[in-house]
Amino acid sequence: MRIRWFHPLLALLAAAAPAAAQDRAVSATDLHGRIEGSSYVSPTGLFRLPVPVFSSLGGRITDTPNVVTFSDAFVTHYTLAVLPLDSVQLRELEARGKKDYLVSFFSNYVLRDFREAIPGSKVDNARFLPGHFNGSLMIYTALPGGSVFGHRIYQFGSVNELPVAKRGNLLFIHSNTLYILSSELAERVIEGVHFTLTVEEENAVLKKRLIDLSNRIVFAPAKTSPASTTEPAP
Repeated sequence: MRIRWFHPLLALLAAAAPAAAQDRAVSATDLHGRIEGSSYVSPTGLFRLPVPVFSSLGGRITDTPNVVTFSDAFVTHYTLAVLPLDSVQLRELEARGKKDYLVSFFSNYVLRDFREAIPGSKVDNARFLPGHFNGSLMIYTALPGGSVFGHRIYQFGSVNELPVAKRGNLLFIHSNTLYILSSELAERVIEGVHFTLTVEEENAVLKKRLIDLSNRIVFAPAKTSPASTTEPAP
């Protein structure tokens, strides 16, 4: 099984370094989804999310029918991928349980594609969060040369090659739909030798950013069957 909806994110990760400095801000007319007030609304209307970037800081939004990315010219880069689960995936979820299902999904599809796009990619750590969306999986990945902020390093001429990027990936399920929210710890790459956080502190920063943003997602109400208008028999 190939999760092709996730490929735009992987292509972005692999090519972000040379492209990021050239990108312009994207207007609402360029989107598959839409902007309503200060929120992004997905193409299907499945969810809305307050836009976490500002145009004054070079904020931009790009999307496909299943993936939206928010980024700016400084340290912000969030990607939210959405996959409605089909009957096969739902049966696997029921059989394995949420924790094992999320671990298996990330390992078999997401991590595999990361490794194809960015050789040497690996999982540094993972934690199951039972109290978040009735069970979420937080996974920290190391991506050698896979930073979306590589252009910042080249501009300053601080290194000859890109360091190992660190990303947090938060997986959760809502209304039979899998969400994968991902963000890179930009400071780890940009600050170079001046970056002094421990691994535990890095994880805490990424976890807080992803949990805070995921808690701001507003989901569309679940569809219900129309009420019957048949009068009861006398």
